[in-house]
Amino acid sequence: MSSSSDKKYYYLAGQGVRHSIAPTVHQTVADSLGLPWEFQLLDVPSVEDVITTFRRPDFAGGVVTMPYKQTIMAHLDELDDVATTLNACNNVYLSPTGKLVGSNTDWIGILECLRNASPDGQGKPALIIGAGGAARAAVYALLSHLNCGTIYIINRLASEVEALQADAEKYSATRKALKLIYIESMEQARSIPVEESPFYIVGTVPDFEPKTETELEAASMLRYFFEREKGVFLDMCFNPRNTRSLKAARENGWPCVEGINIIGWQIGQQYTNWTGKEKAKQIPHEKAWEALRTAADKNPFINK
Repeated sequence: MSSSSDKKYYYLAGQGVRHSIAPTVHQTVADSLGLPWEFQLLDVPSVEDVITTFRRPDFAGGVVTMPYKQTIMAHLDELDDVATTLNACNNVYLSPTGKLVGSNTDWIGILECLRNASPDGQGKPALIIGAGGAARAAVYALLSHLNCGTIYIINRLASEVEALQADAEKYSATRKALKLIYIESMEQARSIPVEESPFYIVGTVPDFEPKTETELEAASMLRYFFEREKGVFLDMCFNPRNTRSLKAARENGWPCVEGINIIGWQIGQQYTNWTGKEKAKQIPHEKAWEALRTAADKNPFINK
């Protein structure tokens, strides 16, 4: 039996995470593995607050979400190859010598969500909404593992798309060539031939009501693509669970994947990082998925 001195804590760190379903899922896994760990939500106003908590002696691991997936990287002791390649971090673990190491497991969740929904989008054009840390994981999954060489981007700021392009070009040269296209207007969207329409569409931004001219234009472009050839839509946002984009996709008959599924698909690699391969092999995945779905169904804050 573990003593109280063995107790450690691991976290979901970000902003607006107070009603997350993550604690139920991760606590289920920790208890099943016999780990004396407690999963907590770390809703803090700065990345410095995140690092202060992560450097406590009772830290066991961390999941990092918006808006810290890129800003946290400069504060960590090391970055593994995946985090370096993507220039985005959503997973922090301890090295054998106690250093804080950044990794990325988001891409695994995205890949498995899309591939299990339909393998038919492999090699076809894709579309990403957003150009932040989550978008980098989406580009990597689509390009490197689904062979989607043409990826359209809808985003408010051109500078963010340029930065995304620069990061992707670092690894696209050694894999399938990347053609990343920033769609800035409805006119440009309409100029895309039907046969070059995106099959996989991935939303990586929070759910908010479009108000500015740029935001309204972006929403119109997304709806336009939903009215064309049908593929698979994955929305990484799940607060609320039924986002505006998911509603628009379903109204047009698109098969959809909720963002909660990304949690389930990346659990294996997260616990490999935190506990090692042998311990992670013992994860009761069916039990974890059941806990995930139950927590999502019972959460009044995401089921609006």
